[in-house]
Amino acid sequence: MTVVEIDAVYTKPFTTQALLIAPGQTTNVLIKADRSPSRYFMAARPFIDAPIPVDNKTVTAILQYKGIPNTILPTLPQLPAPNDTNFALSYNSKLKSLNTPQFPANVPLQVDRHLFYTISLGQNPCPSCQNGTQLTASLNNITFVMPKVGLLQAHYSNINGVFRTDFPDRPFAQFNYTGAPLTANLGTSLGTRLSKLAFNSTIELVLQDTNLLTVESHPFHLHGYNFFVVGTGIGNFDPKKDPAKFNLIDPPERNTVGVPTGGWTAIRFRADNPGVWFMHCHLELHTMWGLKMAFVVENGKSPEESVLPPPEDLPPC
Repeated sequence: MTVVEIDAVYTKPFTTQALLIAPGQTTNVLIKADRSPSRYFMAARPFIDAPIPVDNKTVTAILQYKGIPNTILPTLPQLPAPNDTNFALSYNSKLKSLNTPQFPANVPLQVDRHLFYTISLGQNPCPSCQNGTQLTASLNNITFVMPKVGLLQAHYSNINGVFRTDFPDRPFAQFNYTGAPLTANLGTSLGTRLSKLAFNSTIELVLQDTNLLTVESHPFHLHGYNFFVVGTGIGNFDPKKDPAKFNLIDPPERNTVGVPTGGWTAIRFRADNPGVWFMHCHLELHTMWGLKMAFVVENGKSPEESVLPPPEDLPPC
């Protein structure tokens, strides 16, 4: 397969026997039907390099040449091992923006604001739950609580008391994020807390996995924006050494990125789309546990740089 596009953005083409695709991501590939006419299995199975039980089944479809009878038995392709971290890292390293005059990669080179968010699982007291605790998830130890009023509605109409704009730029306490598993002090803070961004400001966000309960790969999706994946690594992000290795020439541009198990990912984007935009883990269970937050991007100076008013016939929630 020749990979040519990810999340609706062209990439430098490269060939591969297998793809890595996280929940929320898309990949377009080209194939040339130049093999001997027959029936060929396409197959997919989970990638999981964390100590978490999964439904490790293989799904298949069949690529069939015209005129070949259904009685021909397809052969199954060789897939990477379910825990093949090296394949995952190698595959992602091949993803690069096209970066041509027609399709430029407008990577922010100057950063107005640096953000550092830790991704964690946790446990909070729950008297009605089994064992008296409830599994939860957080960014910077804050578990997001969904409001009763729409965030964009509250922002546009200046409705007080729906959310706060004090989401921290970095965690309250630093620790060895990816060291030995941490099984104490697993409580999180609950709140509807957002981060306010100035219009047209440039943002660098480092997403850091942690070993609270367990490390795990988390696919993070940002609404309203594409971003550039300028760097990634295993272990703890080093703000003194790792930025020197960032790809600021042709990094992949996408809207969902898989943060590696026990590692980190750095993204950059320009906040030029005013409004309120969720960022969340694309594992549905984790999002339900509160592994999300939202950015409030302020209006610019002109109507074209401001949130559009809601339509007159907008139905109420």
